[in-house]
Amino acid sequence: MYKAISANKRNTVVIMAVFLLIIGGLGALAGYIYQDWGVTVAVVVIASIYALVQFFLASHEALAINGAREIEKRDAPELYRIVENLAITEGLPMPKVYIMQDPSPNAFATGRNPRTASVAVTTGLMEIMNKRELTAVLAHEMGHVKNYDILVNMVAFGLVGAIGMLADLLVRMLFSSKSDRDNKNPALMIFGLVGLILAPIAATLVQLAISRQREYLADASGALTTRDPEALAAALEKLKTHGRPMEKQNRSTASMFFSNPLKKASGLFRTHPPLDERIKRLRKNATRM
Repeated sequence: MYKAISANKRNTVVIMAVFLLIIGGLGALAGYIYQDWGVTVAVVVIASIYALVQFFLASHEALAINGAREIEKRDAPELYRIVENLAITEGLPMPKVYIMQDPSPNAFATGRNPRTASVAVTTGLMEIMNKRELTAVLAHEMGHVKNYDILVNMVAFGLVGAIGMLADLLVRMLFSSKSDRDNKNPALMIFGLVGLILAPIAATLVQLAISRQREYLADASGALTTRDPEALAAALEKLKTHGRPMEKQNRSTASMFFSNPLKKASGLFRTHPPLDERIKRLRKNATRM
């Protein structure tokens, strides 16, 4: 478990470095377009500021665009008590609790750190899960909080947004810039255009890689917290038959959810590991938990 957490931290550094390389590459392209490396510095600074703003707003945005409504204990006593007990067990601050009116069974955690964390569940999840299974799902989400996956998600959210904004801006610059156009290497211009198209795709793939990698760890963390890996496996089994895309879908926050909230995707574009593989790992390691 602790080896997995350490490996996750190392991989996160690598992943963040890839994001920064993409932004640096886009900045270098901007400098080439205008034949001014000062533009490169400006682009990187603007992207960093944009990513920072997104970092602080992302949690509120994720809750808002998914229609999450904050509740108090009297609104859903059992749900609130489960989260409260898990927070006490893990030694974490009590997160804010939200409910999303959606028949799709799902949940997610967000925030910059445990002090600013929020946990949201759909009405669909509450309807099909018994108390034991609901506890297991929420323990998984609290695992994301404990492991600081929510922080990584917020950083990735901000950087993906910054890369998308930069790529869109640079495409406009590429086609509108007339300065020294005749002196520019056509091959490099074509290479730059391809790079602009691929950069947001690459950033999204990195974000999805973060999500898939961390779901296994959150499953293990949740199972260790409850000492009941079979409950989480049973919850995942239910998703195989009752799972469905959410009515309010947003690709930018899909990787934060307990299971894929969008239509099914395959290969590198999957937001989550396969349910069968998650169930297999839980049951295989049940005796170690």
